[in-house]
Amino acid sequence: MSHHRSSPDIRQLRTAYRLLRRVSTFTALGYFVLFLVLSAYAPGLLGHHVSGGLTAGLLLGLCQLPVMIAAIAVYEWTAQRTVDPLAAAIRHQAERAVPNARRYTDGAAR
Repeated sequence: MSHHRSSPDIRQLRTAYRLLRRVSTFTALGYFVLFLVLSAYAPGLLGHHVSGGLTAGLLLGLCQLPVMIAAIAVYEWTAQRTVDPLAAAIRHQAERAVPNARRYTDGAAR
């Protein structure tokens, strides 16, 4: 088991996944923290009227949802390009090493 944990492929997969999590988390949380900091330290800026009854604070609050959706979309896109191919390669390597491994991972042996 220790061989698999020290494998360069596993380390590369962990690194790619860790980077993916950090970037997406900091994107979404960073925007939210920016909004909170502006709320606490720049209430005049957030109270500035942008258009009609719409204030800058309300506009920034409404932009939270599109930012979150964009962070999720970037996460999915990046995962499909970087993490998923590495995981598939490792899975394929494991299946070649243990011919009946697929049967056990699919739950067929239960």
